[in-house]
Amino acid sequence: MERIRGEGDMPACRISGVFHAAASGPLKTLLRLCPLILAALFLSGCGHKTPVYPYPEYRSPRTHHRPSRQRHRAARPPKPSKVIVQKVAYFDAPKTIYHEVGPGESLARISSMFGVSPKSIRRENRMRRKEDVRCGQMLVIRGVRDVRYVINLYRTRAWSYIIVHHTATDEGDARSIDRAHLQRGFWNGIGYDFVIDNGTMGKGDGVIEMSPRWLRQEDGAHCKADDMNRRGIGIALVGNFDLERPSRYQMQSLAYLIFILRHYYDISPTHVMVHGQVPGARTACPGRLFPMDILREDSWK
Repeated sequence: MERIRGEGDMPACRISGVFHAAASGPLKTLLRLCPLILAALFLSGCGHKTPVYPYPEYRSPRTHHRPSRQRHRAARPPKPSKVIVQKVAYFDAPKTIYHEVGPGESLARISSMFGVSPKSIRRENRMRRKEDVRCGQMLVIRGVRDVRYVINLYRTRAWSYIIVHHTATDEGDARSIDRAHLQRGFWNGIGYDFVIDNGTMGKGDGVIEMSPRWLRQEDGAHCKADDMNRRGIGIALVGNFDLERPSRYQMQSLAYLIFILRHYYDISPTHVMVHGQVPGARTACPGRLFPMDILREDSWK
């Protein structure tokens, strides 16, 4: 390609530079239009191929290009068809709670968790009217008398399995797992649908956190074997259960969550399993000390 005087800044084909003087009439007009035709083809996408990635959670080994995280997200999260709110802890007197906002959490959900109004949370934290919370923000929540499970349920996907994991870490919460998974190349962050905390990093023991994947009803990134990222709901308990057992509160929350999900999505008891039981999964997750009797159907009732 080279620039031809009289063509402005538009790059011209070399062939138009060679025959420009000799051409006349329709041929001359066609040669003058050559740069415009090529530019139009390029801008329309004919001269450019968008790379296709074989699995949206991992960087393709054939390219260094990394798409935006938002490329794989829905424009708007679906509205839940049902929201479960269940009280799990009571206080003798109102308490002040310091709560770090996790990924995907909203002001409305936090207000439901602690039984206080969004208006009072905004006032205590000097937030503007209609301002929502942001991930990592530390909130002061006063006048808390109880703590509740808040679980969104959707009819947008036909979930048919529940897969239980451990994080294999001593401490953590949804936000720390989200950062770790992003560093590992998970473009949409945390790969689980739910996280059950163990009382570390400022979160209560047994607290159930919903991840952005669950809120957007996206495929998971917790178990590639047997297509479980598409079919199975991933629940991770914080802890390394090769070294210690999960807490009593974690197991109570897990049993409750399995009960809610299994009955709402009509999931067979045989389709509730730990990661290591999935056909083709070569892992000891969730650890040798995990109490497998939680998988008995009578433990969910």
